[in-house]
Amino acid sequence: MATRSAIGIKHGDRIKSIYCHYDGYLEHLGTALLTHYQDSIKVNKLISMGDMSSIGADIGEPHDFGTRSEYLPDGVAVQCTFYNRDRGDENVGFRSFANEEEFVEYYEGSGCNFYYLYDHGVWYYSNTEDFKPLHEAVNVQEPA
Repeated sequence: MATRSAIGIKHGDRIKSIYCHYDGYLEHLGTALLTHYQDSIKVNKLISMGDMSSIGADIGEPHDFGTRSEYLPDGVAVQCTFYNRDRGDENVGFRSFANEEEFVEYYEGSGCNFYYLYDHGVWYYSNTEDFKPLHEAVNVQEPA
């Protein structure tokens, strides 16, 4: 069973976001985002790749969608698996929303349990509509 989630980045008043199918819970995806996606350039590149099956420590290279990934000691795959790049699906690019409420409402319809939002260098999470700093919920310290 998948723990579905959505990952977004705030640009001014708008949010660009993608869907992530597997392992969206705080201890996995939340930790991976705090550990491997602290740079806004890398976060923007992640979002630009569109919806994903699973997160990896790096965006990575095109690979067969069904290939089993290698994993780092922290339990995160070496590279991400995307629906467009790695499986050839269409219409799975990022989406844009006017605010957090629209962002959450849209992905609730996809069965998402967790929502992650990168805003001015800080990751936030929600499993409702109230976003809280992610570093307070997982055992990873954000860089100063």
